[in-house]
Amino acid sequence: QVQLVESGGGLVQAAGSLRLSCAASGRTFNPYPMGWFRQAPGKEREFVAGISWSGGRTDYADSVKGRFTISRDNAKSTVYLQMNSLKPEDTAIYFCAASSAFGVLTSQPDEYRYWGQGTQVTVSS
Repeated sequence: QVQLVESGGGLVQAAGSLRLSCAASGRTFNPYPMGWFRQAPGKEREFVAGISWSGGRTDYADSVKGRFTISRDNAKSTVYLQMNSLKPEDTAIYFCAASSAFGVLTSQPDEYRYWGQGTQVTVSS
C-alpha cells in the first residue's frame, strides 16, 4: 500500500501561483510513476500532469502546458505541482496518484492504483 497526502491548495487570484505537494508513505515511493489529476464540480476527473518513476519524463494536459510543472524528490517521497498563471477554469479538487511499480507513465486514471484525498484549489477572477 502507498498512502498519499496532498497539501498546498487554497484560494488565489487569477494569474497567481500555488505549489501543491503530495507526500507518500508506506511502500517505497521511488518505483512509482506519479500523476496529478483534478475534478471540477459536475465534471469528470481529468489528467493534469504526470512524471515517470525516474523523473526523466513528464507529460502535461494541453490546458496546463507552459503554466504547470511537475517534479519529484524521491529522497523525500514527495511529488510537486507548481502552478503558475492560474486561471478561474483551473478551479478544482486536485488529486495525486501513484501508478504501478516500474510502470509506464500514463494519463489514464484507471492505470493509477493509489490516490490521495485531494486538495481544493480555487482561482478567483
